Amino acid sequence: MQRSTKRWLALGAVIAAGSLALTGCSGSSFDSGAGSSQNASAPLTVLIGSSGDAETKAVTDAVASWSSSSGTQATVTAASDLNQQLSQGFASGKPADVFYVSTDALAGYAANGSLLAYGDKLANKDDFYPTLVKSFTYDGQFYCAPKDFSTLGLVINKDLWAQAGLTDADVPTTWDQLSAVAQKLTTADHAGLSFSPEYARVGAFMAEAGGGLVDADGTAATANSDASVAGLSYVKSLLTSGAAKYSSTLGAGWGGEAFGKGLAAMTIEGNWITGAMKADYPNVNYMVAELPAGTAGQGTLQFSNCWGIAADSPNQDAALKLVEQLTSTEQQLTFAEAFGVMPSVQSAAAEWKSANPALAPFLDSATFATGVPTAQGSADVIKDLNSQLESLETSDPKAILDSTQKNLEAVVGK
Repeated sequence: MQRSTKRWLALGAVIAAGSLALTGCSGSSFDSGAGSSQNASAPLTVLIGSSGDAETKAVTDAVASWSSSSGTQATVTAASDLNQQLSQGFASGKPADVFYVSTDALAGYAANGSLLAYGDKLANKDDFYPTLVKSFTYDGQFYCAPKDFSTLGLVINKDLWAQAGLTDADVPTTWDQLSAVAQKLTTADHAGLSFSPEYARVGAFMAEAGGGLVDADGTAATANSDASVAGLSYVKSLLTSGAAKYSSTLGAGWGGEAFGKGLAAMTIEGNWITGAMKADYPNVNYMVAELPAGTAGQGTLQFSNCWGIAADSPNQDAALKLVEQLTSTEQQLTFAEAFGVMPSVQSAAAEWKSANPALAPFLDSATFATGVPTAQGSADVIKDLNSQLESLETSDPKAILDSTQKNLEAVVGK
């Protein structure tokens, strides 16, 4: 799972793969159509962008188990550069059959016909969180099954919290309360709150104000709406008051590092922070809360990948069955235990929260989470926005978002 948006932003450029015709669907299997060749005995190749050895082993074991029971040979490869290897496969006409796809790469692969739109064929399609289905829907078609997902939450150092005289009753649920506790936690040794200077963190405040970079359908730019400006203006108020500092200002590479090193008492990060805390900062005593509500209510951002199936796969029926197995309730819980992800199916929620009660706020946030823009070219727009956010403390939020609005209008809804 992702530590930050660097991964999904890095996947922005999609090399055109030529004209690859999508096959249609009929009944319980895919109708390959005239001129195409489907081979029910063809082996499958699976290409993943792994977070590490634990994820690679878990996926490899799961695919091997399915292969043994189905009789279809399947092999897993962990990509060194997922997007480059996918693009090379599409261009050669011999792509992997099943592979990870990030939200910002979906539109490019779908538009050039590289990706099979199979979502409505999934037996468990109604089990996925609706917001995740939305993130992997392009031009009205549900393309691919969400693999797992992350949301942002408020991570609090319990020892520094207690030293400041704060109790569980003080966990902030509103912006005013967040400002107050962040100020109270601020000392000469550490900031009250810290987060990375990027849309993937700051955007949560825009959502809490009822704004965002695009509208609910993702078809119109709304970056400079009054609500979006209000959200970014609140972030600026945190920075100018001294209650919050960017992680870069503290000399840290991301919010989790600032938090782990004791440079900040609170941070805004996703559930991937648990792995870093366990590995790098095991002595930090912390808790997780849902992000406080803004002027429009609660809001957060979510991040996910899906299991893509190649339009050129010679064995799409088997690929679909493999994806159904990989996204089943039992298998997703196994993945969660193996490498710390949150299941993308609602049927796994209760058991996951029972096993991870301290992390439940991350999963509970799924009900009000919004995805990041998925339009082709939006990754470059966000990259430019991120560069402007670095100077937010001394800049005009409206001017920053006016610039982003202009850039987004060139790529959204086209």
